[in-house]
Amino acid sequence: MEFAEFLKSQTSQKPHYLLIGSPVTHSVSPLMHNTALEHHGLKAEYHAVSVKNSEISTLIAHFNRLEFLGANVTIPYKETLFDAMDTLGMEAAQIEAINTIVKRDGKIIGENTDEYGFRVPIEEFEDVLPGERAVIFGTGGATKAICYALREMGIEEIVMVSRRPGNYDAQPSDIVMCNYDNWAAYGEEATIIINATPLGMVPNTDASPVPPEDTGILEGKICYDIVYNPRETTFLKQAKEAGGEPVGGLDMLIYQGAKSFKLWTGQEFPLGKIKMKLDDVFPN
Repeated sequence: MEFAEFLKSQTSQKPHYLLIGSPVTHSVSPLMHNTALEHHGLKAEYHAVSVKNSEISTLIAHFNRLEFLGANVTIPYKETLFDAMDTLGMEAAQIEAINTIVKRDGKIIGENTDEYGFRVPIEEFEDVLPGERAVIFGTGGATKAICYALREMGIEEIVMVSRRPGNYDAQPSDIVMCNYDNWAAYGEEATIIINATPLGMVPNTDASPVPPEDTGILEGKICYDIVYNPRETTFLKQAKEAGGEPVGGLDMLIYQGAKSFKLWTGQEFPLGKIKMKLDDVFPN
């Protein structure tokens, strides 16, 4: 739903949570959060709204409405709304991006649950990550949270692959920038390789950040794709065929949502119920 349309609707007059971004049409966050709200008998609804840049000031004013209870923030506003918060959670302050807005004691609080969502699905590998190298394709909104999570798990060096690496001169000492032509030299010695780009997402499901001639590099590597639609991306298929360890993005989506829901309501996500519903949307 367009934000302007939402504001004119009766729905905006009732208690609500929002997903803020552009585009948001295909998001399954409303399915997850409305399932959780219904499960706990909470009298509120969760809606995805597409917001234009020109509407940001109206959106920020909307945060002060009594009916507004909280929000998730997605592309392209994770950094845009960072400075609009009254205060920030620890992770959000260090990551310098938000994906969750919480209302508490009259304050608008920016939080980041992407770090938690990214980390939980790879906790089984936490013993092999300390002191190692990670390669991340993409420098978008989620990458800051991914870097934070990797550091928390002990990764020593992060190689970020960008089409325009020259645009990122001022980087922390553990970050190395490279382009798609020379990433393979770094990938050989990496322990984990992450796709944080939209490559492979519906409708362009044949795309992958790894060209066919480089798929051998994925052998023995943890290969994590934060894309969740389709459930098995081309990058994950490449990893499986090469003898890598594929990790899909659906669990990251679920766990970042679970932490957001806990921050808003104090209640746990009904994970079993939500995973069953998502299985219907994204069959294995």
